[in-house]
Amino acid sequence: MGKNLRGKNFLKLIDFSSQDIRYLLELSKNFKSMKRAGVPHRYLEGKNIVLLFEKTSTRTRCSFEVAGADLGMGVTYLDPAGSQMGHKESIKDTARVLGRMFDGIEYRGFSQKTVEELGAYAGVPVWNGLTDEWHPTQMLADLLTIEEHFGRLKGLKFVYMGDARNNVANSLMIACAKMGVNYVACAPKELFPDSKLIETAKEIAEENFCAVTLTSDVDEGTKNADVLYTDIWVSMGEPAEIWEQRIKLLKPYQINAAAMKNANEQAIFLHCLPSFHDTETKVGKEIAEKFGITEMEVTNEVFESKQSYVFDQAENRMHTIKAVMYATLC
Repeated sequence: MGKNLRGKNFLKLIDFSSQDIRYLLELSKNFKSMKRAGVPHRYLEGKNIVLLFEKTSTRTRCSFEVAGADLGMGVTYLDPAGSQMGHKESIKDTARVLGRMFDGIEYRGFSQKTVEELGAYAGVPVWNGLTDEWHPTQMLADLLTIEEHFGRLKGLKFVYMGDARNNVANSLMIACAKMGVNYVACAPKELFPDSKLIETAKEIAEENFCAVTLTSDVDEGTKNADVLYTDIWVSMGEPAEIWEQRIKLLKPYQINAAAMKNANEQAIFLHCLPSFHDTETKVGKEIAEKFGITEMEVTNEVFESKQSYVFDQAENRMHTIKAVMYATLC
């Protein structure tokens, strides 16, 4: 593993080659093995990182904090109330201040422009924990989970069902194209990805001997799939008023027993979480009371099934984030 990513920002997967991604996946496997075996790996002792969160999170925050601690680093968390960024201080000035104090900066928020600006001025590696456009750290966890199950990535059929233009779907399309996975966006035509992004993804896929396909036909889309993946129907930052519209539009694209049966026998289910598969959340209860639907993007039957690898996937956020920080800081 001789790749040199030291000092490089991790903002979107388009910026990384297939070889770069492969290096990060292999590094993730090594860190996961050490973590499981209880082998200390405080390779970044003495370094400090800061986590800038404009959007809340469970997996992203915990992954960065635990990964940072395991690597021996000091970790500072700043939510919107704990920073003047974008309020009394510009992104550019914030980047230059934090870059003098920390060895790396994570940003999770709204605009991709913000994380790009942080990366341009900080002078230290900046990692994208999620923006409205991209979610690159999630992609590494997804790829690792798939490879752990199937023993390979190339040639598999990966199907994303739901809003195929959100940050997760956009990132998955690029990630699959980069790694030789056949990507299918199964969604209403109104929720297909941007045409320019589709063109870019198809060009990348051709280079890696795979395909990018779009369909609104659930039977056709899920047929012989190896991976069925979905996300919540209304993303963070979108108005609550669109729930009714999305439910009507996306109900046919719910991942249920019929969809899993139409896939390959060994197919797995993935979800970046959180998921509305029951009414045990505040939002789930509100949606059930208002619209009479108790399961949304995935049924509880599928979510709790043996084919569901969502918690392996969640754990892998930590191992892959650790790999990204180590590779860019070491």
